[in-house]
Amino acid sequence: MSAEHPGETGTMLPPLIDHHVHLMLVGPDALRDTALAGVVDLGGPLDTIAAYAHRDGVPRVAFAGSFLTAPGGYPTDRPWASPGSAREIVVEPGDERAALPTAAERAVGEQLAFGASVIKVALNRAAGPVLDAVTLAAVVANAHAAGVPVVSHVEGEGMSQLAIDAGVDAFAHTPFTERLDDELIARAVAAGQCWISTLFVTGYGEPTAETEVALDNLGRFYAAGGRVLYGTDLGNGEQPLGVNPAELALLVRAGLGASAVIASLTDPWPVAVDGALATFVPGEPPASLDEFPDWLATADLSPAEDLQPYLDLEHR
Repeated sequence: MSAEHPGETGTMLPPLIDHHVHLMLVGPDALRDTALAGVVDLGGPLDTIAAYAHRDGVPRVAFAGSFLTAPGGYPTDRPWASPGSAREIVVEPGDERAALPTAAERAVGEQLAFGASVIKVALNRAAGPVLDAVTLAAVVANAHAAGVPVVSHVEGEGMSQLAIDAGVDAFAHTPFTERLDDELIARAVAAGQCWISTLFVTGYGEPTAETEVALDNLGRFYAAGGRVLYGTDLGNGEQPLGVNPAELALLVRAGLGASAVIASLTDPWPVAVDGALATFVPGEPPASLDEFPDWLATADLSPAEDLQPYLDLEHR
């Protein structure tokens, strides 16, 4: 039972997190009255998103800051990308000299100086130039030296392999533009990589070839032992605020069971949220997995201390 639902029984879960949102597109207050205890902002103007992250209240915001990209690379030409959303890494002659910070080191350091807890790299060959392998490896090395993971937007042929070869820790989207072979997926799993789902935005509820590619890739990644994180890319197209049952349903289609879907929603990557918060889902869990997404989407956020154990005295 909870203070918001006095006398009602339900299920208590850890705090829920959307691991891929863009607050520059939905606004800093859009998610305050939802079931989400935390969000991970994966790209926006560094100073603006940092200011959002330092505000009081929920959801708590972990963030990447600006997209790190090649000169002229994605998303520099996108109308939705507010000024400061992209940070182009321009490699100058002499960057290899150890006495000077490299272009990659400066770019990573700027994000960290504002409190970023993850570094975002854009690898979108379908949209324009991408970082070369040496520069990408330097970004990863500098982030890892600071104890911070790297997440990459991968889109276009060969981009997933480029990221895996460089030691990128997470994909911002399930790869949706090319089918990854089993060997590459096994390498991603062995490296401990995590994939943020964002399946819904590949078709917005309509059947598309990209949705099928993403479902196939994610299903094999999960079956091989891969770590899946729930994320919606909120701000990209029309989506409900809070937990998106359509994203949950697609996770089920990819082969995740109820416990795995919950794990994807409650994984603390890249940093844990307030442990004093909990999730309350009213009513009995459904017997059918098909009904599970809609049931879970009715969740509320609650202080953990407000949830009281329910004792069924008749059946003790």
